[in-house]
Amino acid sequence: MSSSRQARAIARAGAVAVLTTLVGALLPASTAHAESRTVQGGRLDWGIKSSFQSYVTGPIAQGSSTLRGGAATVGGSQFRFHSAKGSYDPDSGAFTAGFSGGVRFTGHKKGGSYELDLTISNPTVKISGGSGTLHADMVSKEKGTGKVTSSSQVPLATLGMSGIDMKGGSGPIALNNLPATLTSQGAKAFAGYYTAGTELDRVSLSTDLAAKSGSAGKSKEPSKEPSKSGGRAKAGRIEDAAVDWGVRRTFREYVTGSIAKGEWKLSAGAKDGGAFFRFPEGEGTYDKKKQTLDADFAGAVRFTGAHGLDLALSKVAVEVKGGEGTLFADVDSKGSGGKGSGGKGVALRKAPLITFAAKELKPKDGLVALTEVPSKLTADGAKAFGGMYKAGAAMDPLSLAVALDADARLPALPDLGSSASPTPQQKKTGPKTENAADSSDSSSPAVPIGVGAGVAVLLAAAVAFGVVRKKRGTTDATDTTGSDA
Repeated sequence: MSSSRQARAIARAGAVAVLTTLVGALLPASTAHAESRTVQGGRLDWGIKSSFQSYVTGPIAQGSSTLRGGAATVGGSQFRFHSAKGSYDPDSGAFTAGFSGGVRFTGHKKGGSYELDLTISNPTVKISGGSGTLHADMVSKEKGTGKVTSSSQVPLATLGMSGIDMKGGSGPIALNNLPATLTSQGAKAFAGYYTAGTELDRVSLSTDLAAKSGSAGKSKEPSKEPSKSGGRAKAGRIEDAAVDWGVRRTFREYVTGSIAKGEWKLSAGAKDGGAFFRFPEGEGTYDKKKQTLDADFAGAVRFTGAHGLDLALSKVAVEVKGGEGTLFADVDSKGSGGKGSGGKGVALRKAPLITFAAKELKPKDGLVALTEVPSKLTADGAKAFGGMYKAGAAMDPLSLAVALDADARLPALPDLGSSASPTPQQKKTGPKTENAADSSDSSSPAVPIGVGAGVAVLLAAAVAFGVVRKKRGTTDATDTTGSDA
């Protein structure tokens, strides 16, 4: 072998050794045995079966779906379940996440009851050994007989996990568009409407992982701010407050659905509760004797979409007197595109949007609260929505919490988790499926979900080195005219 070839061989061996050493140094020491992680926070989006929804609300069943336990809707046909809790083992890839909330379907009304009555709640996803199952609590009225059955955590659907490697995760875990197939037990619990093997809507989920033991956990709720009066509450003064309102479920579904194809964005401190928006940091006064309340809140929400939809609500305020409450807001619309709007913009300041019953505002443990009270649209509210809804139309229920002393705690928000890119990654040797990250480049080698950016760079360098080595090797094999001949 020539001295030049010996030098190249030594260089290659040295480069491989360096890369191996660096990768080993950057990989966490827990690679040998990663610590199990706690799943804390997140959401699951699932339409259950879109055709079933259409049947329930269609001209035959003439029914509806109602949300329970803080469940929300996403787009025009998906339900969002919240507050994931469970566990994840990075070594084995075993994953369990239980979510809160439910949906009840009713239809075929006869007298005071429904022939179709099905409730699905608290879905749980369990993944182990490369297979996945979605479980749920179910209450159903059997088709034909009317027999009511209540079952806890029924294995409702099998989940397609082809091409997904669950091992090695270190951050938020997200799985998108998992195929779901009805099981035999699920078919029975589904009251006989579908047979085992029926394809259900695809499942998407995203969950956070709590900090490892010995380190500070991620706080989902901001710490309680000091009393605005320095710890000494002033009579009649509000220490903190929040108002929760989802505007209107069908409006949200219209915004994110197939017609408007839009979105909403929260700003100035507003928070997403899934089925509602929270406007926090309330300031104002409360009079127990007169049963009056006057409070201003932080936060804003802006809805945008096709057909000229652009509606912003900000500077939310609530006033209560005479047993009735009113929610006010500044309205800025550039033309919501609603019926009768003519595409014209609307600008209103402290407009009374909805009214609601507030007969009793009695404090308990330093907190005055109203929970999911019905609300109705006002005449100004109808203007704000460009004529999409008439004055008097039912809007989403409203919840109000007012802390009268520094120790009172406001109700916690449903935990939707943080935004996460779809993970885990698709296996390098697995078939290409929609289950993997939409943004992944199938031409690139898959990188385990726990690998950090620094290691990824080194792995890329190793791949590049391999390509160079292959090209040089080919040259060496075909070069018969060199000095070594």
